[in-house]
Amino acid sequence: MSYFNLHTHKYTNRSNVLELVNQYPWAFDETIPQYSIGIHPWYIDESRLESDLQLIDKKLALPECLALGECGLDKRITIPIDLQAIVFERQITLAEKHQKPLVLHLVAAYQELIEIKKRLHITVPVILHGFSKNEQVAKQLLDNGCYLSFGKYLLRNPDLKDVFLSVPDDRFFLETDTMEESLEEVYAVAAEYRGISVHTLQQQVLTNRRQVFGV
Repeated sequence: MSYFNLHTHKYTNRSNVLELVNQYPWAFDETIPQYSIGIHPWYIDESRLESDLQLIDKKLALPECLALGECGLDKRITIPIDLQAIVFERQITLAEKHQKPLVLHLVAAYQELIEIKKRLHITVPVILHGFSKNEQVAKQLLDNGCYLSFGKYLLRNPDLKDVFLSVPDDRFFLETDTMEESLEEVYAVAAEYRGISVHTLQQQVLTNRRQVFGV
């Protein structure tokens, strides 16, 4: 049974791991078999914005590109939130065009996401990676159709256990992002919290993968 890693910046090429590897248009690696591609709000560069969006549009048309991301909003950085929102909404338009899910980096902008989701009538799946907030925020996002992905904070913050348990079986993913700990460690803790075997957890996550990504 395979593990699925919803979001990682490091391609490991392991036979028992299916990886959604994060790629940036300005540093694209053709050798990675399955990936997401997007403009992270930290790395918005207006001088190359149009060429970045053009490459994202081109890659989203390919079957090996499973999602647009990571993209999103971060209110704790110096890049103006208005510019972030413009870039985010242009990427949403591309995801809708190609009917590919969105993998989001979101910091202190949950209400903004919900407003944008409703205003733009987003139809593709929306997944928040690296979720670390409380049950109230989780419920708001789940009630608005979002999926939540858990990784390092599930290992490092015991208070996240109840939040993770509040997420329905068909609405969560697991990931490593850039952390040192292994994907197997994330699955072991997640399975322990939910009171199931790692094998059963793998089956559930793979079912969710098929549901969201169609693969």
